[in-house]
Amino acid sequence: MTVVAIYSSKGGVGKTTLATNLAWCSAQVPARRTLLWDLDAADGAGFMFALDPDRKRQARSLFAGDVQAHALICPSSYAGLDLLPADSSLRELDSLLLRLGQRHRLATLSRQLARSYDRLILDCPPTLNELSAQVMRAATLVIVPLPPSPLSARAFDFVVEEIRRHTRRPPPILPVLSMIDRRRSLHCEALAANPGWPAIPMVSAVEQCAVQRRPVGAFAPRSPAALAFARLWDGIERKLAQLETGAAAAA
Repeated sequence: MTVVAIYSSKGGVGKTTLATNLAWCSAQVPARRTLLWDLDAADGAGFMFALDPDRKRQARSLFAGDVQAHALICPSSYAGLDLLPADSSLRELDSLLLRLGQRHRLATLSRQLARSYDRLILDCPPTLNELSAQVMRAATLVIVPLPPSPLSARAFDFVVEEIRRHTRRPPPILPVLSMIDRRRSLHCEALAANPGWPAIPMVSAVEQCAVQRRPVGAFAPRSPAALAFARLWDGIERKLAQLETGAAAAA
């Protein structure tokens, strides 16, 4: 199993929309069991997949070892895709991790989940703390959504520095231009300045994800947004294949 972290130190950048749609794309691959793990106390991923919000506050207990992951995992409405949802108990997760003193607790749990899943997608909270450090240690690949703005570029620099500070072997980072509106000159300039970066358009189909509580590929499969998410996931799979090949060669 590989761990793909969707992370930004800045909120409001389309992180959860990206995570939910990429998880759906991953599960479209035959025999590719995918788990979307929501680490953000806001529980955005659960909302996007129309999960029942009436659940016990146990998400933090998984890290403490008081409950097993299989007791918290929820099936989605889509074959091959399950969710490990968040709840408000995760607001206390950082302090718990510091008390436990286990710097690789998230990585350990991820390895346990590898027994049942091929791809693990992490929807991470917009924080710089012990949890973010553990995400970087566990991740095979880090996806950073970046709306075209100076603040987003600054947030990307923070992510790069965070990864370098907390990992001996930093995982690759893939910046993704999100919420792109080609009618805006600043957005067009960002596209021109970064021609190799994937881009997700800000179109009505993306906004409808939260209204319909479904990935865009499930209700508008031929829309520009759905095609953009699919192309992005194809690129991620190619990168993961390269990493797996490199790891096998090194072994």
